[in-house]
Amino acid sequence: MPNYKKVVLKKDKETPLKNRHQWIFSGAIERADQYTDGEILQVYSNSKELLGHAYFNSKTTIAGRMLNFSNEDPITSIKRNVKTAFEMRKKLIDTQDTNCFRIINGENDNVPGLTADLYNDVIVIQISTAGMDKLKHVIIPILCELFKNKISIYERSSNPSRHIDGLQDFNGWVYGEEKQKVEVKESGIKFIVDFIGGQKTGFFLDMREMRKLIGQLSSGKKVLNCFSYSGGFSLHALKGGAILVNSVEASEQANELCKTNHQINGFDHTKNTIFTQDVFDFIKNNKLDYDIVILDPPAFAKKKIDINNALRKYHELNRSTLSKMKSGSILLTCSCSYHVSAEDFEIMVKKSGIDSGKELRIISKHRMAQDHGINIYHTEFDYLKSLLLYVS
Repeated sequence: MPNYKKVVLKKDKETPLKNRHQWIFSGAIERADQYTDGEILQVYSNSKELLGHAYFNSKTTIAGRMLNFSNEDPITSIKRNVKTAFEMRKKLIDTQDTNCFRIINGENDNVPGLTADLYNDVIVIQISTAGMDKLKHVIIPILCELFKNKISIYERSSNPSRHIDGLQDFNGWVYGEEKQKVEVKESGIKFIVDFIGGQKTGFFLDMREMRKLIGQLSSGKKVLNCFSYSGGFSLHALKGGAILVNSVEASEQANELCKTNHQINGFDHTKNTIFTQDVFDFIKNNKLDYDIVILDPPAFAKKKIDINNALRKYHELNRSTLSKMKSGSILLTCSCSYHVSAEDFEIMVKKSGIDSGKELRIISKHRMAQDHGINIYHTEFDYLKSLLLYVS
């Protein structure tokens, strides 16, 4: 094992690490050997106890991210954690049902700073930290080994957290055959995934179980899917027997993909209209004569200081929607804003119900996709909120 440099924590700052939380904040550090950003260091308590290994960055508030909590070589730990993450998915994901799922979920899989999503025979990786960027030469060969080199790997690392870490955006192929798009399947539905020009890594894998739930409720119903992107909820509703599904999305590029997804599944997008329009304007200017309405907006709070503005925007969206929904209908309302808590989101929905004059009953909450499991020792990434509401 290499002779790693050392960092020593202040007195009594080792407790989170002993509880297997992976972040070390800059204020917890007493002293450190001189290092380059992204370098792996040994982490010691103030009483000289080895706590494990982490990579560090002097530019960030989260100065260190733990790679292990032992004296094992951290490179060995990373390789094992990637393989363990993949084995968990093999046990949990029905590959007859879907061939697109998350393989690695950052801190939740003890591989901080890395996500990897599988789309048929393409893996899309996102690297958000300087430390993980330095470990790319370790990660890519492991992924190739797991799939016996029968995959392509595209890196789409353009998230804002990279800039905080002092990294430039990087988008490009790092292994295998180059492709523009790929076809995947989910619950018998085909989707074209644009991992180069689309949102996130190409598809919203974390909403799989909620899409299934909408499909189960849609038979004989009229459905409105707002912020519809490439039509995930729309196609599940149609497959579930909906008599009409309208989709609203401001992005023309996303709507072209949505139309294609209707076509390859045999559904008529001229009957099930796809509106290229701002959702707030659509709700304001149209009667919502639907049995099910879906609100799955992008994150309104990108930073902690955005929370109050985000909650006002969520309130406006939900209040205006509820005020136009008919008695006996169902609303699925969601938030992917990391900085908006589940408690604050639910309080906002209550206020929206009161201000719209509607009675609301929660009939389901968010159903987590199993490939997006949360590390019980590090719950900061439990960001998705969904409420399925009966409106009367």
